[in-house]
Amino acid sequence: MATRRAGATTIVRTRSLRLLRGVLAMVLFALPVALLGFAVRQQFDPLVRADESASRTATGFSVRHGLVPALKVIQLVSQPIIVYVVATVVVAWAWRSKDLRARALWAFVTMMIGWGLGGLAKPLAQRARPVVDDESFPHAHGYSFPSGHALNITLAAGVLVFLLWPVLSATQRRIAVALAIVVSVIVGLDRLFIGAHFPSDILGGHVLGLGIMFASWIGFIGKTAATSSPGPSHPA
Repeated sequence: MATRRAGATTIVRTRSLRLLRGVLAMVLFALPVALLGFAVRQQFDPLVRADESASRTATGFSVRHGLVPALKVIQLVSQPIIVYVVATVVVAWAWRSKDLRARALWAFVTMMIGWGLGGLAKPLAQRARPVVDDESFPHAHGYSFPSGHALNITLAAGVLVFLLWPVLSATQRRIAVALAIVVSVIVGLDRLFIGAHFPSDILGGHVLGLGIMFASWIGFIGKTAATSSPGPSHPA
């Protein structure tokens, strides 16, 4: 009986420590985003001028080089709803075909929570979208900070890498990490060059997406990832 109590106490302490680690990780990522959002909300002049200059330069480059049609395609396929439909299919496949049940559940819940948090963050800064005079650019709706596209693609890509990690070879893991980075960067640049977001919006989205992913992983799965077992990893 005493052994069972000791074991239960250890489990509670371990889970509490995981949760604390997750909260601390989220704070570390959320703090710079919050500061950036505060600067945006307060119309911090150096940031506003740099953002507006970068937006004008990027959209001008897009017009001169005929990039707008291609940018529209990237914008379409990187819509959060499409990203999460594809990600959910991968999660379901990992659950059924690879028996990664604990990871699959973690992945789906993390992505849905992250999607929701991104939507809740936008009204806090209440930043208007960039103004682009050229009519060839699509008009983006809603608030601008943080970029939902940047947040959700970063979150989804990173979560899928963590999800599939145990079933990938060393080479496949490197490729998966590289693809996740490249896809996230491409989507972020698309938001800038299509005139939908300022650079600080995109940066805030990327950082917040990473923060949600790592905080969730550390808090609910463990500090280290399992390399051979499909179940939850053991904390270090």
